[in-house]
Amino acid sequence: MKITAIKTAATRGHGMHLWVKVETDAGVTGLGECVHGGMQAIAIIEFLAPKLVGRDPFAIDAIFEEMRRSHVFDGGAGGALITALTGIELALWDLKGKALNTPVYELMGGKFRDKIWVYADCEIDPGMDFDQIKQVVDEVLERGFTALKVDIDIGAYSTRRGNQTFTVVKDRFNYHAGQIEHDRMVELVDMVTRAAGKGVAVAVDIHTRLDTPSAIRVAQDLAPYHLLWIEEPVPPENIDAMREVKRHSKNPICAGENLYLRHGLRELIEKQAVDIIMPDLPKCGGLSEGRKSANMAELYYMGFAPHNVSSPIGTLASAHVCATAPNFVVLEFHWLHRDYWTTIIKEKTDIIKDGYIELSDRPGIGVELDEEVARQYQWPGTKWFAD
Repeated sequence: MKITAIKTAATRGHGMHLWVKVETDAGVTGLGECVHGGMQAIAIIEFLAPKLVGRDPFAIDAIFEEMRRSHVFDGGAGGALITALTGIELALWDLKGKALNTPVYELMGGKFRDKIWVYADCEIDPGMDFDQIKQVVDEVLERGFTALKVDIDIGAYSTRRGNQTFTVVKDRFNYHAGQIEHDRMVELVDMVTRAAGKGVAVAVDIHTRLDTPSAIRVAQDLAPYHLLWIEEPVPPENIDAMREVKRHSKNPICAGENLYLRHGLRELIEKQAVDIIMPDLPKCGGLSEGRKSANMAELYYMGFAPHNVSSPIGTLASAHVCATAPNFVVLEFHWLHRDYWTTIIKEKTDIIKDGYIELSDRPGIGVELDEEVARQYQWPGTKWFAD
């Protein structure tokens, strides 16, 4: 079996969702998905495709590493090049599974678990009151989720104290949190955890928005809430700063969505700067890299909780890795209020049931793209596979 063509298509979703189709002379095809690569990733795949024609599609790691190393001066450690290779890598795993009539998780060593715990990323506005927050949380719980995540970084909001109204507008370049901003972050967590009640795991995301002292203050004041984790309190560029926040936090610290490959996560893991790593598998290197990163983290007793903004196809691809990682914690779901979550796949069903993904024995990733539906959301100015 040889690769005959690699084609792309793109849709709107959480930004651009880039689809990669690998075709072979045996008539077997594989479909992958990658995110946050943009138009650059499309151009890179079109550039790389002729080099992969005629190759053995089963040599997944060799193809990935050869392409990465041969273009190391073009961004072989991160960015759009890695994301483009990720889309190809996911498609190759899907193809190999279909060709061998085997689920991807079996090809990666087999399952530690049959069901993958999933948390819902909620849309909480920093200006909401308790009743508004409870309405959002109740919707998530009614859908069967037992874990959720909310954003507590403050962009702009108004709050009233006594007879005075305070308007907070965050300086988008300054990482320092003032007293009002700090208090509001803690208030948001208090309201969300009260709305969720006992038995529901709550994680909070700060989106790298704080400097070290601000992050430490927040972490210390959130100690009583027993959170699932505090996510990315400081920017990812300084691992020592992240470790300092972790040292002062009684809640787990989670980070890694903006790092690429196991190489990008290495220092974070070796310095034990976090308690949980969260690489985004359809962005940062793919399924094989994800599993290797999880195995590295396990040596330090760190959890593995992949970031995920993908469609059901990319989400299920990540779930295969989660099944094979002993230190898996929970997988993200980021489509509560976005179009085409169930309609974009031919199966027309929600892969998440009562807060879990139950892996089947279907070959490859396990779901198929409905191109007729997907094309309704085509990204302007892009080609659609055979165009």
